[in-house]
Amino acid sequence: MVKMETAELETDLSLFKYDNLEQLPPRYRELEESERTARIEAALEELGDDVVVLGHNYQRREIVEHADFVGDSYQLSKEAAAADAEYVVFGGVTFMAESADIITDDDQTVILPSMEASCPMAGMAEALQVDSAWAEITAAAPDADIIPITYMNSYADLKAFCASQGGLVCTSSNAHRAFEWAFECGDKVLFLPDKHLGENTAHRLDMEDEIAEWDPWDPEGKDAAEVAESDIVLWDGYCQVHERFRADHIEEIREDHPDANVVVHPECRREVVEAADVVGSTSTICETVENADPGETWAIGTEIHLTNHLQRWHPEVEVLPLCGEACMDCNAMRQIDPNYLAWVLEELAEGRERNVIEVAPEEKELAAVALDRMLEI
Repeated sequence: MVKMETAELETDLSLFKYDNLEQLPPRYRELEESERTARIEAALEELGDDVVVLGHNYQRREIVEHADFVGDSYQLSKEAAAADAEYVVFGGVTFMAESADIITDDDQTVILPSMEASCPMAGMAEALQVDSAWAEITAAAPDADIIPITYMNSYADLKAFCASQGGLVCTSSNAHRAFEWAFECGDKVLFLPDKHLGENTAHRLDMEDEIAEWDPWDPEGKDAAEVAESDIVLWDGYCQVHERFRADHIEEIREDHPDANVVVHPECRREVVEAADVVGSTSTICETVENADPGETWAIGTEIHLTNHLQRWHPEVEVLPLCGEACMDCNAMRQIDPNYLAWVLEELAEGRERNVIEVAPEEKELAAVALDRMLEI
């Protein structure tokens, strides 16, 4: 563990934090879907109310069909906290399982089926790296009160870091309120890790002229003194799925489907958000299609599995992937192979816990503060 420079926290890079997670045993790797489904259902029946299975909207069909709850990351964590289940099996990525561990009771155990399910965007803003940047940026603006805001899509130690520096967490739905709160409390905002959500939020608040981008990987990029002159500093991170969308995709979908409406996630590039009809979180995207009139056409600008789900859930609406065959799935979400789900559930039925996600106590306490501040706004 490494001690931070600007906060009373010790942590490590995410690569090393969960080195206890296990790979799928060979005997589970060739299961056919019919056998796997039967075994998952048998394990769930044996476990009963002792387990709750969460499936993120971006998970494949074979995961969400076994989930007790399907939704976005923080919504699922709240469902876990409200459940009486001893075990929470999270079909998502590492930071989501961490968030569930933060807000669930101490007697609940959170399990991530696959050790490989680690969000690339969360990894673009490692807490130790942010700690170093924070030292530079705050030194360059010693008279300014800078408030850090981290998107929910970040590791627990970064949430804890933000809390220790007077900041908070936000979701894609309440990022604008987090910004407003931060400017009530301070002079400037450091937003991480998603620069596109940060830029779109700045535009929503008519503060697009106050943006500077901090690229921690570019030695030739802007230095701390330059970015500290701006009121909003955006960390150079992004979602690899949502950055694929282009304004050209919207033009093409409207040429091919003149009556199509377009709904996109705010993690998309600014020009995509400007061209869309509706912008919002995965919950907003789901609600938009759910509330559509029969026969309407909606093109979806987010991870392809949610588009696939919406096609199945709402056959009365024509649901299209915004970028056609170019739309791809999330590499991290893909790691939650349904064979992993069968394995961890059968192990639980035998009294063995696999791939437990447990946030360190000090991180958990501070990260909970950041979440509580979000809830207060």
